[in-house]
Amino acid sequence: MESLSFLVIAIGILGFALISGRVQRSIVTAPMVFVTFGFVVARGLGVVELEMEDPLIHTLAELTLVLVLFTDASRIDLGLLRREHDLPVRLLTIGLPMCIVLGGLLAVALFDFGLWEAAVLAAMLAPTDAALGQAVVSIQEVPVRIRQALNVESGLNDGIALPVFLLFLSFAGAAEQVAPTSYWIRFAALQLILGPLVGIAVGYFGGKLVERGSRTGWINRSFQDLSALGLSLLAFAVAELVGGNGFIAAFTAGLTLGNTSRAICSCLYEFAEAEGQLLTLLIFTVFGAVMVPLALEHVGWRVIGYAVVSLTIIRMIPAAMSLIGARLQPDTVLFLGWFGPRGIATILFALLMLERAALSGGEQILVVAMTTVLLSVFAHGITAYPLAKWYAARAEEMGEEPGMAELEQVSEMPVRISYAE
Repeated sequence: MESLSFLVIAIGILGFALISGRVQRSIVTAPMVFVTFGFVVARGLGVVELEMEDPLIHTLAELTLVLVLFTDASRIDLGLLRREHDLPVRLLTIGLPMCIVLGGLLAVALFDFGLWEAAVLAAMLAPTDAALGQAVVSIQEVPVRIRQALNVESGLNDGIALPVFLLFLSFAGAAEQVAPTSYWIRFAALQLILGPLVGIAVGYFGGKLVERGSRTGWINRSFQDLSALGLSLLAFAVAELVGGNGFIAAFTAGLTLGNTSRAICSCLYEFAEAEGQLLTLLIFTVFGAVMVPLALEHVGWRVIGYAVVSLTIIRMIPAAMSLIGARLQPDTVLFLGWFGPRGIATILFALLMLERAALSGGEQILVVAMTTVLLSVFAHGITAYPLAKWYAARAEEMGEEPGMAELEQVSEMPVRISYAE
């Protein structure tokens, strides 16, 4: 990347920082701004030159995915999740698998994909990014149980969908490569088994070392913060060296640390939040500069149709099915169903697919996935603030009725905050 490109991107980040407080409670979101910014400076003005094959993009994507998976998982208190947060558990254990199944079936019906290629696309689009609709998770008048349902779901579903995505990617590769099927099965097994084992070890022992060093004064505050990056990269690197999957290791390391060394987690969040936001906004800039033009060049009615159905029916039906028996009002179910945006995880999974597998339908999968993300960035971003205010008013009306499930109090977990907060 040339110096001029760095200069333009730096000016864009600084420019948005200067107005971020004013746009926070509006229909304008940071992802919308940076996607547009990336598209304009790369394709409109031509002052930023980026290519999909640029090693810097893939390095940036890998670093972002490692840090996002690690920090998202570290915020989840599994004991609290089991005791109080039944809504995200329902969305993750029932809604997420149904979403993948329906998405795969629709992909087979609409496109010339093999079964495993369709499954790759469906798994790629399964994770949600609640922060795309920042107002929904930040407006305090929205009942905490509903906000936390979307927040916790978003924090966990990328890590849950990742091994499924990698498994489908291996099967898709096995269907197209000359290597025997046994090779791909062994490869997938090593990736899915060694990764979690390494992650658990690094998260537990690394967390205990940082915790002990903090307690005895051997580690100062600054390096407590830096340990988040160090532990996540350590889990990734060790897993890759022994034949496991580094991204799964980063997720399980974060989950382990967050539940065995919670005393040090607050300082990790402070560091990772700023760095994580910077990395994700850079990814959205790359998305606008490189992926949006590709999507627009190849978009067709089937691609748009799939994107629309993916964001509505394929999300809403599984969400509604998973919430049967939760005693929620129909408008609450619709609210939870609509706010399942597709964002950073889908972009990063797509880059991972391009780097690790040469699928015959890879470009078409990329076009469909990126069109869906583009539509989601603007559709969910524009509707988040007005719908959050409407639902907050609806929740106030619910407060006049006894025993409303939406208003049950739950403990808050520090899941990923909004990009502009």
